[in-house]
Amino acid sequence: MVALNSKTITYEQLAKTIDHSLLKPELTAQEVIAGCTLANSYHVASVCVKPCHVKLAAGELKGSDVRVGTVIGFPHGSSATAIKVAEARQALQDGAVELDMVINIGELRSGHDDGVRDEIKAVVEVAHAQGAWVKVIFENAYLSDEEKIRACHLSEEAGADFVKTSTGFAPSGATVEDVRLMRAHVSPSVQVKAAHGVRTLDAVLAMIDAGATRIGATATAAILDEFSRRANSV
Repeated sequence: MVALNSKTITYEQLAKTIDHSLLKPELTAQEVIAGCTLANSYHVASVCVKPCHVKLAAGELKGSDVRVGTVIGFPHGSSATAIKVAEARQALQDGAVELDMVINIGELRSGHDDGVRDEIKAVVEVAHAQGAWVKVIFENAYLSDEEKIRACHLSEEAGADFVKTSTGFAPSGATVEDVRLMRAHVSPSVQVKAAHGVRTLDAVLAMIDAGATRIGATATAAILDEFSRRANSV
Protein backbone atom coordinates (compact mmCIF):
# COMPACT_ATOMS: atom_id res chain seq x y z
CA MET A 1 0.00 0.00 0.00
CA VAL A 2 1.23 3.50 -0.84
CA ALA A 3 0.86 5.82 2.17
CA LEU A 4 -0.12 9.35 1.20
CA ASN A 5 -0.92 12.48 3.19
CA SER A 6 -2.76 15.45 1.77
CA LYS A 7 -0.39 17.87 3.46
CA THR A 8 2.69 16.51 1.70
CA ILE A 9 1.30 15.17 -1.57
CA THR A 10 2.78 16.37 -4.86
CA TYR A 11 0.90 17.01 -8.08
CA GLU A 12 2.41 13.87 -9.60
CA GLN A 13 1.36 11.76 -6.63
CA LEU A 14 -2.15 13.20 -6.66
CA ALA A 15 -2.56 12.53 -10.39
CA LYS A 16 -1.55 8.91 -9.82
CA THR A 17 -4.37 8.43 -7.31
CA ILE A 18 -7.02 9.16 -9.95
CA ASP A 19 -8.85 6.64 -12.09
CA HIS A 20 -10.54 8.78 -14.76
CA SER A 21 -14.02 7.29 -15.09
CA LEU A 22 -15.59 6.87 -18.54
CA LEU A 23 -18.52 4.65 -17.59
CA LYS A 24 -21.64 6.64 -18.43
CA PRO A 25 -23.83 4.45 -20.65
CA GLU A 26 -24.34 7.16 -23.25
CA LEU A 27 -20.64 7.85 -23.94
CA THR A 28 -19.69 7.62 -27.62
CA ALA A 29 -16.43 6.25 -28.93
CA GLN A 30 -15.36 9.80 -29.71
CA GLU A 31 -16.02 10.84 -26.10
CA VAL A 32 -14.01 7.90 -24.83
CA ILE A 33 -11.11 8.91 -27.07
CA ALA A 34 -11.34 12.46 -25.71
CA GLY A 35 -11.36 11.06 -22.17
CA CYS A 36 -8.26 9.00 -22.87
CA THR A 37 -6.54 12.09 -24.28
CA LEU A 38 -7.41 14.03 -21.13
CA ALA A 39 -6.18 11.23 -18.88
CA ASN A 40 -2.93 11.04 -20.79
CA SER A 41 -2.40 14.80 -20.65
CA TYR A 42 -2.84 14.80 -16.86
CA HIS A 43 -0.86 11.56 -16.35
CA VAL A 44 -3.48 10.01 -14.09
CA ALA A 45 -3.25 6.45 -12.80
CA SER A 46 -5.78 4.92 -15.18
CA VAL A 47 -8.91 5.25 -17.22
CA CYS A 48 -11.84 3.05 -16.29
CA VAL A 49 -13.92 2.33 -19.39
CA LYS A 50 -16.85 0.08 -20.26
CA PRO A 51 -15.88 -3.41 -21.45
CA CYS A 52 -16.82 -2.57 -25.03
CA HIS A 53 -14.25 0.25 -25.04
CA VAL A 54 -11.24 -1.57 -23.57
CA LYS A 55 -9.63 -2.27 -26.94
CA LEU A 56 -10.20 1.33 -28.02
CA ALA A 57 -8.69 2.75 -24.81
CA ALA A 58 -5.73 0.37 -24.94
CA GLY A 59 -4.97 1.57 -28.45
CA GLU A 60 -5.31 5.24 -27.53
CA LEU A 61 -3.07 4.88 -24.45
CA LYS A 62 -0.45 2.53 -25.87
CA GLY A 63 3.00 3.66 -24.75
CA SER A 64 1.60 6.09 -22.15
CA ASP A 65 1.91 5.93 -18.36
CA VAL A 66 -1.88 5.64 -17.97
CA ARG A 67 -3.21 2.15 -17.23
CA VAL A 68 -6.39 0.78 -18.78
CA GLY A 69 -9.11 -0.52 -16.49
CA THR A 70 -12.63 -1.78 -16.95
CA VAL A 71 -15.57 -3.12 -14.97
CA ILE A 72 -16.77 -6.67 -14.35
CA GLY A 73 -20.36 -7.60 -13.41
CA PHE A 74 -21.24 -3.92 -13.64
CA PRO A 75 -23.17 -2.22 -12.17
CA HIS A 76 -25.21 -4.64 -10.03
CA GLY A 77 -22.82 -7.56 -9.46
CA SER A 78 -25.52 -10.14 -10.15
CA SER A 79 -23.99 -11.96 -13.13
CA ALA A 80 -23.15 -15.63 -12.68
CA THR A 81 -19.57 -16.32 -11.66
CA ALA A 82 -18.78 -17.94 -15.01
CA ILE A 83 -19.93 -14.77 -16.79
CA LYS A 84 -17.75 -12.57 -14.58
CA VAL A 85 -14.77 -14.81 -15.28
CA ALA A 86 -15.49 -14.71 -19.01
CA GLU A 87 -15.78 -10.91 -18.87
CA ALA A 88 -12.44 -10.76 -17.09
CA ARG A 89 -10.75 -12.97 -19.68
CA GLN A 90 -12.11 -10.87 -22.53
CA ALA A 91 -11.09 -7.62 -20.86
CA LEU A 92 -7.56 -8.86 -20.32
CA GLN A 93 -7.35 -10.05 -23.91
CA ASP A 94 -8.49 -6.60 -25.07
CA GLY A 95 -5.79 -4.85 -23.04
CA ALA A 96 -7.15 -4.12 -19.56
CA VAL A 97 -4.70 -4.34 -16.66
CA GLU A 98 -7.11 -3.32 -13.89
CA LEU A 99 -10.51 -4.93 -13.27
CA ASP A 100 -13.13 -3.26 -11.05
CA MET A 101 -15.43 -6.14 -10.14
CA VAL A 102 -18.81 -5.69 -8.45
CA ILE A 103 -19.36 -8.07 -5.56
CA ASN A 104 -22.55 -10.13 -5.56
CA ILE A 105 -24.41 -7.75 -3.26
CA GLY A 106 -27.44 -9.93 -2.61
CA GLU A 107 -25.34 -13.00 -1.85
CA LEU A 108 -23.24 -11.01 0.61
CA ARG A 109 -26.37 -9.73 2.34
CA SER A 110 -27.72 -13.29 2.40
CA GLY A 111 -24.68 -14.42 4.39
CA HIS A 112 -23.39 -16.71 1.62
CA ASP A 113 -19.80 -15.79 2.37
CA ASP A 114 -18.13 -18.85 0.84
CA GLY A 115 -19.76 -18.23 -2.52
CA VAL A 116 -18.88 -14.53 -2.45
CA ARG A 117 -15.26 -15.32 -1.61
CA ASP A 118 -15.02 -18.04 -4.25
CA GLU A 119 -16.39 -15.74 -6.95
CA ILE A 120 -13.89 -12.98 -6.16
CA LYS A 121 -11.10 -15.55 -6.08
CA ALA A 122 -12.09 -16.89 -9.50
CA VAL A 123 -11.75 -13.43 -11.06
CA VAL A 124 -8.56 -12.68 -9.11
CA GLU A 125 -6.89 -15.86 -10.32
CA VAL A 126 -7.61 -15.01 -13.96
CA ALA A 127 -6.39 -11.44 -13.50
CA HIS A 128 -3.26 -12.24 -11.53
CA ALA A 129 -2.23 -14.87 -14.08
CA GLN A 130 -1.96 -11.97 -16.54
CA GLY A 131 -0.38 -9.52 -14.09
CA ALA A 132 -3.57 -7.48 -13.74
CA TRP A 133 -5.12 -6.05 -10.57
CA VAL A 134 -8.60 -6.56 -9.15
CA LYS A 135 -10.60 -3.95 -7.27
CA VAL A 136 -13.70 -5.33 -5.53
CA ILE A 137 -16.64 -2.91 -5.55
CA PHE A 138 -18.92 -3.29 -2.52
CA GLU A 139 -21.69 -0.75 -3.34
CA ASN A 140 -21.78 0.50 0.23
CA ALA A 141 -25.12 2.29 -0.22
CA TYR A 142 -26.80 -1.08 0.22
CA LEU A 143 -24.66 -2.50 3.03
CA SER A 144 -24.51 -2.27 6.81
CA ASP A 145 -21.15 -1.65 8.46
CA GLU A 146 -21.04 -5.32 9.44
CA GLU A 147 -21.54 -6.32 5.81
CA LYS A 148 -18.85 -3.90 4.65
CA ILE A 149 -16.41 -5.40 7.15
CA ARG A 150 -17.25 -8.93 5.99
CA ALA A 151 -16.76 -7.83 2.40
CA CYS A 152 -13.32 -6.47 3.31
CA HIS A 153 -12.30 -9.77 4.87
CA LEU A 154 -13.68 -11.87 2.02
CA SER A 155 -11.96 -9.71 -0.60
CA GLU A 156 -8.61 -9.99 1.11
CA GLU A 157 -9.00 -13.73 1.62
CA ALA A 158 -9.70 -14.03 -2.11
CA GLY A 159 -6.52 -12.15 -2.99
CA ALA A 160 -7.99 -8.86 -4.22
CA ASP A 161 -5.67 -5.89 -4.67
CA PHE A 162 -8.19 -3.18 -3.74
CA VAL A 163 -11.52 -2.76 -2.04
CA LYS A 164 -13.74 -0.04 -3.52
CA THR A 165 -16.72 1.85 -2.16
CA SER A 166 -19.15 2.24 -5.04
CA THR A 167 -20.02 1.91 -8.72
CA GLY A 168 -21.37 5.42 -9.19
CA PHE A 169 -24.83 4.03 -10.02
CA ALA A 170 -26.31 3.62 -6.51
CA PRO A 171 -28.20 6.26 -4.47
CA SER A 172 -25.02 7.31 -2.64
CA GLY A 173 -21.29 6.85 -2.94
CA ALA A 174 -18.02 7.24 -1.11
CA THR A 175 -17.89 8.69 2.39
CA VAL A 176 -14.90 9.43 4.57
CA GLU A 177 -16.38 7.18 7.24
CA ASP A 178 -16.62 4.23 4.84
CA VAL A 179 -13.08 4.71 3.60
CA ARG A 180 -11.81 4.73 7.19
CA LEU A 181 -13.84 1.61 7.96
CA MET A 182 -12.52 -0.25 4.93
CA ARG A 183 -8.95 0.85 5.56
CA ALA A 184 -9.22 -0.46 9.13
CA HIS A 185 -10.45 -3.89 8.04
CA VAL A 186 -7.95 -4.87 5.36
CA SER A 187 -4.22 -5.32 5.78
CA PRO A 188 -1.68 -2.85 4.36
CA SER A 189 -1.26 -5.10 1.30
CA VAL A 190 -4.81 -4.22 0.17
CA GLN A 191 -5.52 -0.71 -1.08
CA VAL A 192 -8.77 1.28 -0.86
CA LYS A 193 -10.49 3.08 -3.73
CA ALA A 194 -13.11 5.78 -3.13
CA ALA A 195 -15.61 6.35 -5.92
CA HIS A 196 -18.92 8.15 -6.60
CA GLY A 197 -19.36 11.76 -5.64
CA VAL A 198 -15.70 12.69 -5.16
CA ARG A 199 -15.81 15.78 -7.35
CA THR A 200 -13.60 18.40 -5.70
CA LEU A 201 -9.98 18.67 -4.66
CA ASP A 202 -10.94 18.98 -1.00
CA ALA A 203 -13.06 15.82 -1.26
CA VAL A 204 -10.15 13.94 -2.85
CA LEU A 205 -7.74 15.09 -0.14
CA ALA A 206 -10.20 14.05 2.57
CA MET A 207 -10.46 10.57 1.05
CA ILE A 208 -6.67 10.29 0.89
CA ASP A 209 -6.38 11.29 4.55
CA ALA A 210 -8.99 8.64 5.39
CA GLY A 211 -6.86 5.96 3.72
CA ALA A 212 -7.76 5.87 0.02
CA THR A 213 -4.95 5.49 -2.50
CA ARG A 214 -7.18 5.55 -5.59
CA ILE A 215 -10.06 7.87 -6.41
CA GLY A 216 -12.63 7.27 -9.12
CA ALA A 217 -13.40 10.63 -10.70
CA THR A 218 -15.06 12.27 -13.67
CA ALA A 219 -14.03 15.81 -12.61
CA THR A 220 -10.36 14.95 -13.12
CA ALA A 221 -9.34 18.13 -14.91
CA ALA A 222 -11.06 20.42 -12.39
CA ILE A 223 -9.49 18.57 -9.44
CA LEU A 224 -5.95 18.64 -10.78
CA ASP A 225 -6.23 22.19 -12.14
CA GLU A 226 -7.36 23.35 -8.70
CA PHE A 227 -4.37 21.64 -7.09
CA SER A 228 -2.04 23.46 -9.51
CA ARG A 229 -3.78 26.79 -8.86
CA ARG A 230 -3.40 26.45 -5.09
CA ALA A 231 0.20 25.28 -5.37
CA ASN A 232 1.10 28.21 -7.60
CA SER A 233 -0.56 30.72 -5.26
CA VAL A 234 1.58 29.74 -2.27
